[in-house]
Amino acid sequence: MIRWVITFLVIALIAAVLGFGGIAEGAADIAKIIFYIFIVLFVISLLGRLFRR
Repeated sequence: MIRWVITFLVIALIAAVLGFGGIAEGAADIAKIIFYIFIVLFVISLLGRLFRR
């Protein structure tokens, strides 16, 4: 999932450099959403390991 975040971040940066505002904004928003989902799943995974022990 972190690969998707990096992919959309790179797309957003390239689009921002080239001046495509709407595309850059959309790709950046998607990258943020996927990143937050990744963080939530990571925390859930850590809590699951903590309670198993």
